[in-house]
Amino acid sequence: MKTLKSFKTIILDILAALGVILAANSPLIITSLMPGRFIFVPAGWLIVIVMMISPDPLYPRVKSGRLKILRNGLNLLLVFCISSVILIPLVILMASGRTGFPGIMLSPVIWIVNFIIIAAALTLIFFAGMIRVYVSSEQLAIKWRIIGLICGLLPIINIVMLIKIISVVSAELDYENARLIKEESRRGENICKTRYPILLVHGVFFRDFRYLNYWGRIPDALEKNGAVLYYGEHQSAASVAECGRELAQRIESIVKETGCEKLNVIAHSKGGLDTRYAISKCGADKYVASLTTINTPHRGCEFADYLLGKIPASQQQAIAAAYNGAFKKLGDEKPDFLEAVGDLTHEACTRFNNEVKDVPGIIYKSIGSKLNKSSGGRFPLNMSYHLVKYFDGDNDGLVGEGSFEWGSSYRYLKVKGNRGISHGDMIDLNRENIPDFDVREFYIDLVKEIKEMGL
Repeated sequence: MKTLKSFKTIILDILAALGVILAANSPLIITSLMPGRFIFVPAGWLIVIVMMISPDPLYPRVKSGRLKILRNGLNLLLVFCISSVILIPLVILMASGRTGFPGIMLSPVIWIVNFIIIAAALTLIFFAGMIRVYVSSEQLAIKWRIIGLICGLLPIINIVMLIKIISVVSAELDYENARLIKEESRRGENICKTRYPILLVHGVFFRDFRYLNYWGRIPDALEKNGAVLYYGEHQSAASVAECGRELAQRIESIVKETGCEKLNVIAHSKGGLDTRYAISKCGADKYVASLTTINTPHRGCEFADYLLGKIPASQQQAIAAAYNGAFKKLGDEKPDFLEAVGDLTHEACTRFNNEVKDVPGIIYKSIGSKLNKSSGGRFPLNMSYHLVKYFDGDNDGLVGEGSFEWGSSYRYLKVKGNRGISHGDMIDLNRENIPDFDVREFYIDLVKEIKEMGL
């Protein structure tokens, strides 16, 4: 991404830092310089005040209010760093008299007042920047926020944390602003306005909640480009057959209520199996134009067979009872944890594929992704990665590569580095910007392809 930090803005940061230095050292400057030279002192404080209240007019390329606040907070933190680096050795030199200032001859009271003002000025700028960053950043993880607060008073460590925070926020600012510029350039083109609406079908152990979207930032990106979206709204955990029947009813109701004739389905994880069942066994075929499965275990997960064979039945029942009870309160009518897990085993999916056949005339496409290292995945995928790798080879933290492919078209997504793309990343579960993989742009391109097929 092209940085928003131009040479001009770097110079402005340095000038602002010099203003902070002048303001912070005002007692020494007033005491040491001849009358008539004090104009620089109020000018320095004026710079500090403008920085505190400014909506950041120095960065007109920033395209949203949130990002302007983020940009302003980042700028304050950078000024804090520059000011601190210059102030510390400068004050030491001034105290020794080596800069031409009669530091040794000054009253101790003047030095104490000066140090208090220096600390106050730097503290003000630091917290003004941190508050802006904490409030406006979406990529600064909770762990970094907590560590930043805990380590704020620890020398050396706080510097390392500040550099980390600045790095994360800078990357977010460039990434998100580049996206906004791109969206602005294609506004009104409706590149995702397909002939038939899009139905998004969630995977196992999640629901379509109103205020907690399973698909992260993806729906908003699609709708901004003209897509019409609906959601599966089926249970979080039940057998493939039960979920398939629910989806078939949901698909039929959408078509009849809207008169849209058909739907293009994009289904994640177990949702792909549920939709295949709805199409082949529940009469939804006449209402579906295409099915794109995302990281679906079409051939099951061998590690699931292993776990179900190793975990005692009593423990399985206890886990299932806890899950079923919790999700029944959240809206599931008949949650069945063990049925859902059982249908994802390699053995169950082998039977499923023998019995559930694709329907001619419907376009089937599939997509999978690779998590490069366990550390690239969020909990619990970072824990399951090695187990899945042992049984199923390269995987997304949950499903092996050999299980993804289905239909006439298949894409396997990989990126360089340690991060990779996990099972959760494919639905923007953590709302995280991944280097070399823009999940929102991926779905825009995916729906755009569906539109170009006339669907």
